[in-house]
Amino acid sequence: MKLISFRLPGSSVVRAGWLEGEWAISAGAAADWLRVASPASPSGRLSLIDLIIHPDVVPTLRGALGEERPAGVAYRLAAVELLAPLPEPRTLRDFYSFEAHVKTARANRGLEMIPEWYEAPVFYFSNPNAIFGPEATVPKPRATQKLDFELEVAVVIGKECRDLKPAEADSVIAGYLIMNDWSARDVQAKEMKVGLGPAKGKDFATSLGPWLVTPDELADTVRNGRPHLAMTARINGQEVARGNLGDLHFSFGEMLARASQDCTLYPGEVIGSGTVGTGCLLETGAHRWLEPGDVVELEVERLGVLRNEIG
Repeated sequence: MKLISFRLPGSSVVRAGWLEGEWAISAGAAADWLRVASPASPSGRLSLIDLIIHPDVVPTLRGALGEERPAGVAYRLAAVELLAPLPEPRTLRDFYSFEAHVKTARANRGLEMIPEWYEAPVFYFSNPNAIFGPEATVPKPRATQKLDFELEVAVVIGKECRDLKPAEADSVIAGYLIMNDWSARDVQAKEMKVGLGPAKGKDFATSLGPWLVTPDELADTVRNGRPHLAMTARINGQEVARGNLGDLHFSFGEMLARASQDCTLYPGEVIGSGTVGTGCLLETGAHRWLEPGDVVELEVERLGVLRNEIG
């Protein structure tokens, strides 16, 4: 399934549901129309977190709805505004799990690879309150002259868990989605010299979307515990990066084991993979630094296209 969050034109109400071909289906409206009892957030509306905590809700509604597309329940995809599937994630961690990216980024700064990187996956916390969805305009920070994108995939936690083993991770992953970890490279470079960070070089924007794809849709791509999905980035229609999610040095299972070590994870937390090899301008110099008006498209096989313009 592809789970989505969306708004109708002129409305501030966030609706959660699923994608059915070219239709956006509101889960809450479907439950009301079918007169089916369903869990809801304190607001009284079904949120995407409700749908991932209760994974049986959408299949039940889909089966009962069948081919019917009632007005007020189903909307043409082109007529709605898709949001980040989780407009307000509970937390946002980003790992550093592609060896090629780490090696190249360090080599470009005249640094050797550090042996500690191979001991365990590492991550930093980003800002869960600066989330952008597909087609949203991402403002360029005033403090940077070196704005960059990062081509990543993230998973969303669907079950409360703690001290996971890598082999147990699949049981708590609600789905996969594309992630763009926007980066102010000049700001980041200065703060990293202090020995902390990245922080201010990253906290202004993260894009997520266009939808959350449940693991069953990717099961046939998994080898060695890693989905093998082609990843591509384009700027203004020009391809600037290409890689594969299967190139992860650390699997998502290993990342989740690390994140949950002595720490409880909760539904709605987002875990990023880190940048795929060649997946940013810092590595490749394939394009000048980003400026207002540039359009960045991240495409991942089976996960869709995440498109944003710099404002």
